[in-house]
Amino acid sequence: MAERKPITSWLTDMDGVLIHEGTPIPGADAFIKRLRDSGLPFLVLTNNSIYTARDLHARLQRMGLDVPVENIWTSALATAQFLDDQRPGGTAYVIGEAGLTTALHDIGYVLTDHDPDYVVLGETRTYSFEALTKAIRLINAGARFICTNPDETGPSAEGPLPATGSVAALITKATGKDPYFAGKPNPLMMRTGLNAIGAHSETSAMIGDRMDTDVLAGLEAGMQTFLVLTGLTTVADIDRYPFGPSHVVESIADLVSLVELPDQADQPTAGNRD
Repeated sequence: MAERKPITSWLTDMDGVLIHEGTPIPGADAFIKRLRDSGLPFLVLTNNSIYTARDLHARLQRMGLDVPVENIWTSALATAQFLDDQRPGGTAYVIGEAGLTTALHDIGYVLTDHDPDYVVLGETRTYSFEALTKAIRLINAGARFICTNPDETGPSAEGPLPATGSVAALITKATGKDPYFAGKPNPLMMRTGLNAIGAHSETSAMIGDRMDTDVLAGLEAGMQTFLVLTGLTTVADIDRYPFGPSHVVESIADLVSLVELPDQADQPTAGNRD
């Protein structure tokens, strides 16, 4: 295979890569510091649409990870960008939390349950039967169905919780309409994120802990991919997929030295899958 160009921008997933159940993964602080010292464009991504970028900045800062607000990219922001491109100044009926409603307000959308252009489903810990019924009726009446992300379950201290993908399946069963998912593994989330930081996929890398979202999204967006083994995927899981990451590493700590500082001489790019 042709040698890849040096990595000049980085995208990384958050849960399972930088943090795990509210605790920083060893090496995450050094990696973020190295990125900031390098001056290279970077983004921390999450499919979770509950929180705003400002909320996530504060949460990460409390854990010792100083990620600027403008370097956080969520599925809610990707969804809002998609809707703004598709139908500027539109209307939406939204099931979700502040991360999603704020993103839609910021692009000038009106949130309404009266003949909306879209039904937008995001993550929430309080899905209500009444809200889901309203969404089903609006979709049947002609509203387009959009979801922030396809994750079927989400983590919690008590165990897995049903997430957006599972609830979307319920709505699809009731309406016969499949949603458009804006978040990972849709490469749209990666490309809009790259555009936001002025980066190009050919010289960018995606770090993640999941084959079915992070690695797949990075691959389809044309980036190098790094799979870390601190999250959901194990080495034994990799060969279950018809695609593979460019590189497999134990944790984010193994990638700190790959982020080049301004005074570093050009170094060879890492080879293909280790």
